Amino acid sequence: MEKVARQTRLGAVQGIEREGVERFLGLPYAAPPVAELRWREPQPAVPWQGTHDATRFPNRCWQAPPPDVLSGRETPGEMSEDCLYLNIYTPAGKGASRPVLFWIHGGAYVLGTANTYDGTALARDHDVVVVTINYRLGIFGFQNIAALGDAYRGSGNRGLQDQVAALSWVHDNIADYGGSPDNVTVFGQSAGGTSVLSLYAMPSASGLFHRAISFSGTDISAVPIDGVTPLAAHFGCDGDDLLTASLGASARDLFALQQQIGGAFSSHVDGDVVAQRPVAALLAAGRDNPPLVAGCNVDEGTMFTEHSKQTGDDAAMIEGLLPLFSRRVNPGNPGGYESWVRSALREKPPVQQMERWWYDTFRAAALRHAAAANRVGGAGWVFNFNVPGNSSLGAAHGSEIPFTFNSFADDEAPMLFFHDKTPDNRQLARLWSSMVVRFARTGDPNGAGLPEWPRYDDRAACLVFDSHPHVELDPDGADLRAVYGMVD
Repeated sequence: MEKVARQTRLGAVQGIEREGVERFLGLPYAAPPVAELRWREPQPAVPWQGTHDATRFPNRCWQAPPPDVLSGRETPGEMSEDCLYLNIYTPAGKGASRPVLFWIHGGAYVLGTANTYDGTALARDHDVVVVTINYRLGIFGFQNIAALGDAYRGSGNRGLQDQVAALSWVHDNIADYGGSPDNVTVFGQSAGGTSVLSLYAMPSASGLFHRAISFSGTDISAVPIDGVTPLAAHFGCDGDDLLTASLGASARDLFALQQQIGGAFSSHVDGDVVAQRPVAALLAAGRDNPPLVAGCNVDEGTMFTEHSKQTGDDAAMIEGLLPLFSRRVNPGNPGGYESWVRSALREKPPVQQMERWWYDTFRAAALRHAAAANRVGGAGWVFNFNVPGNSSLGAAHGSEIPFTFNSFADDEAPMLFFHDKTPDNRQLARLWSSMVVRFARTGDPNGAGLPEWPRYDDRAACLVFDSHPHVELDPDGADLRAVYGMVD
């Protein structure tokens, strides 16, 4: 690797070049959210002096090790509360106004980092700029303590606000790296896919992105999660005393508390950061919506149930989760989905039922949001990814990621998610990544040499991406779409 330098409006920056792609790592897009800025909305980054060293991966947010099923992958970057950085991959040499692909990582809002997603192959092979970002996770990014003062309104969605702050930085600065601020595609997987959908319902994100791809995203909660009570129980005080104690605690101690109390962290409608459910926002915006691609993998649930087996979850616990899944699959009528499960899946073992619940959670969200976009004159497409990996998990959660980044074309790229670098996978990855970039470049995934992919309109057309990608009309069926709570 060779060092390279650019002069930007923020000052000189030094990165590294590999395979004709310049990478600038660890660029600060917001001030470190520490001390009095903990749980506050992101503030502008402090300007650097001299030449900024962008040759090393930045800090990542505090997080636990990944589940065993995903272990064995090195994760660059130290853990720190000071984590608001992004990485840029851009073709070397002259060039301007390239499409920008802005990646939001997944991990249930408690895991993940920009540092494990390598944009080299996409930038090199498709002449685009790839941006990957870190954002606050867990107790640091999604702890709703609005009851402790007006300054903490929106604190339960700070991680989403970090994403918007990074988008704003890209809008202001990406031209210095050869990208177009007027052609930005947000794409993300799992919690990142949910974040992509959430951006439609965030007024602060309006105009900062122009296309969107949600891989395995879900609907968001309508009810903020109480983050004050567990803090009060831990510190044994309330009000101003609780705020003082919480702000004075070390990041390590807060993370330990997160691990102790457990529970889920998620984006939600709070009326401040997220104005409404994304489906409602899509319906309200009409033709002004950025085009949307949404979909999931055929075997979404296998990775989760594999982890459940390893953690000793029993059938009773799995059964107890059904109401939670039902609210996610069909927020408008969770009882309808629960009744369908108890009827249609009653003969299935608990683990297989849970695998279906996971699939339906992601599938219903994809159909609902794409249908809403098309209903009001916008553009939405739906896919099912069905390229199985090298294990019994099949086309599991995350399987589309190495195909999206075409990691098979990069010997150093991590995150293959159970896939081998076979000739077939290399060919499919070239095709899939070409469709992703075509959509990012034009707002339509169709093009010469690519499979025909109709919009998700009344025909309910779905691209099934398997060894022979093809389109199926209404593969879910009207009855199941009704169970999902589809927009009429």
